[in-house]
Amino acid sequence: MSFLPKLSPADLVGILGMVPTPSTPDADHWSCRNSVDLDSTAAMVSMVVEGGVRILLTNGSLGEGATLLAHEQRDFAACIAGTLKGRGLLFAGVTTLNTRETIDRARLVLDAGADGLFLGRPMWMSLDAPSTVRYYADLAEALPGVPFVLYDNQFAFKAKIATETYAELSRIPAIIGAKHIGGPAIGDDLKAVEGRMRILPLDTQWCALARAFPDEALACWTGNAADGPEPLAALAKAVAAQDWARAEAISARMAWAQAPMFPGGKLENFVDYNIPIAHARIQGSGLVRSGPPRPPYIFAPEGHLEGGRETGRRWESLRREFPA
Repeated sequence: MSFLPKLSPADLVGILGMVPTPSTPDADHWSCRNSVDLDSTAAMVSMVVEGGVRILLTNGSLGEGATLLAHEQRDFAACIAGTLKGRGLLFAGVTTLNTRETIDRARLVLDAGADGLFLGRPMWMSLDAPSTVRYYADLAEALPGVPFVLYDNQFAFKAKIATETYAELSRIPAIIGAKHIGGPAIGDDLKAVEGRMRILPLDTQWCALARAFPDEALACWTGNAADGPEPLAALAKAVAAQDWARAEAISARMAWAQAPMFPGGKLENFVDYNIPIAHARIQGSGLVRSGPPRPPYIFAPEGHLEGGRETGRRWESLRREFPA
């Protein structure tokens, strides 16, 4: 049995904010059983939503979905849903190493108040195209009426979703959006889905895609929401008004702020240390008490961490440059 999801691509407009999972002081020790700082979570969500970012994605790489226990994901989702109180949407991340466990965790976060799911692919082995389509189709069958935003990242999942596969996936009604890592294929992927799902570029790439596809590129994703939503709100306003000169200027400043967190200027160097770099960045911006990263993704070279802190400091300066 299948049902149309309660949300559609038309509901994905503006900024979709990837948020971290604030941790307790003992979260970096294996013995910790409740590592989520729920007070910091509530404060973070209020700040982000009141700043204009009202669609939240959790527990991908930034949100440490791979290192959370099931009850921690449930409690985190419940805290966010309770803080939102209808002011925004929560797509909770529940990707695991297999389909059945992902379904079990999905039911936990949906019962806790999530509006939809943020779903990557199992990453023990790379999934080919038929396996990828079957995976998402199985999830849609098991969770009727639940909307999905899928997560396409060739570094995390060992392969990019091919354009032809996007066309097939877009015919699964549950999939209403895709967090896209960017690159030369994004325009082809957007055309392939024919409006059946929202292709979401990175914040700094949104202006270019929206300028090429103004009726379809109506939203983007960002990992900087918890560093301060003001520059993101300014970008969303400029794109909505098709004020391309201002949107390009904001995008350039955001790219400047983000540059230090990519060691050697390479994304592939960042992804190996994504989690500790993100904690350092959040410390640098100073708005959220992020706590330590969870094991085993604890360590990174000091230069990488300082790059993260510098990105946070630069983003803090953008908040003054583009005030609410």
